[in-house]
Amino acid sequence: MCNLHRRQFLASGALTVGGMVAGVPRLAFGDPDAVNDELVVVVFLRGGIDGLSLAMPLGGPDRGYYEASRPRLRIPVTGPGAALPLNGLLGLHPSANTRAGASAASLYDYYGAGRLAVVHACGLDHPTRSHFDAQAYMELGTPGVGGTGAGWLTRHFQTTGNLPPDIIMPSLAVGSSQQASLLGNLETINMQDPDSFALDNIGHWEWRQAQRVALRQMIASDSDLLHQTSLQALDAVGIIETYVSGQYTPQNGAIYPDNGFGEQMSLIARLAKLGLGLRAATIDYGGWDTHDGQGTGSTGFFANQVATLSQGMAALYQDLDGASGIAQRLTMVVMSEFGRRLRENDDSGTDHGHGNVMLVMGGHVNGGVHGAWPGLHNDQLYDGADLAVTTDYRRVLGEILIRRLGNNRLDQVFPGYTTYQPINVVQGTDLPPWLPGTVFLDGFESGDRSRWTRSVP
Repeated sequence: MCNLHRRQFLASGALTVGGMVAGVPRLAFGDPDAVNDELVVVVFLRGGIDGLSLAMPLGGPDRGYYEASRPRLRIPVTGPGAALPLNGLLGLHPSANTRAGASAASLYDYYGAGRLAVVHACGLDHPTRSHFDAQAYMELGTPGVGGTGAGWLTRHFQTTGNLPPDIIMPSLAVGSSQQASLLGNLETINMQDPDSFALDNIGHWEWRQAQRVALRQMIASDSDLLHQTSLQALDAVGIIETYVSGQYTPQNGAIYPDNGFGEQMSLIARLAKLGLGLRAATIDYGGWDTHDGQGTGSTGFFANQVATLSQGMAALYQDLDGASGIAQRLTMVVMSEFGRRLRENDDSGTDHGHGNVMLVMGGHVNGGVHGAWPGLHNDQLYDGADLAVTTDYRRVLGEILIRRLGNNRLDQVFPGYTTYQPINVVQGTDLPPWLPGTVFLDGFESGDRSRWTRSVP
């Protein structure tokens, strides 16, 4: 391991072709025991996934309500295309057991290994059937307030005290635009394709190197936030050009799906393995607004979507569970703006609903089914049409923040959220959540979290 900070790393010549080595040096950022090195990957399913097709009731009265409401879309309990059993009450869509190749794992494999948690009936405490509003509320972490200037992950980075100050790439937004959960974070690297993430493609190599040196000299002339952020971006371009372009061979037998989602998930793995301090990555997977043509039972468009999701998630975990061992500090969380209505529509699809399913996968996940199932009887449905919400989505994210990322500033990350209680989705230390009314025993802020206590209202 090479104990270099960013500017030492650049000065060493490792970003030039002449300085290339077999692998990029892994940067060390101080005492590893004092630094939280967890990686959270947030997968947002754009369009509102049909959570009742991803995870559905297998028996009891709710199975009858489900089948009566979905004569064409229902997932069978037995026979071809049968649901994958979870806990006796719920089953998982059979496409979650799809593998991309003989050596590849599936999402359901990791459920069996205790690495996948299914949390049903999750969502917003501020119901809306608008894609735009619901996505903004969830990603900003401020249900009912869409004009916030920072996303929930940005506020995590602003409030956590367990990260080193000199990280080359703390956060990554995968895709053509930066996800709203990282809104306002000027240190985020936004990337869709590593081969096009370059300073330019004009002129010969020597000219580009001279241009890079000139730019660095200009940027280094000042130390304000804009210049420092520009320097960070220039650093990232050099690293990506040198170490992330070209073909990639996953580890541990992992096989990514041969599509855009698979390519972008593999990008996260490649950057995580560079050891550049990556702590958060956001990625979108769209196409879930299935008002029509959703499929029939276990086949069709929705089934193909789930297969891609399964393969991509399983490949990322399997890849990072190889020689790098990053999977042990990985937490993947999958969320969508809302679920779909219980009753299918006349176009073999489903319309905008309310409660939905969240998935959490990682090396310290308590696998299984979590949350309170509300039931599907008409008087148990929200607005007489939708799965009700029994678990605020911030409860799941809040537990990941506290137990895995070591940040208990829920008052800042999720303003106005005061009802947090752990749901036991992930393992870790239960730091007392810093909520309105929190005081210190000694009366002032301290890094010694053992002295924090809650005041009595």
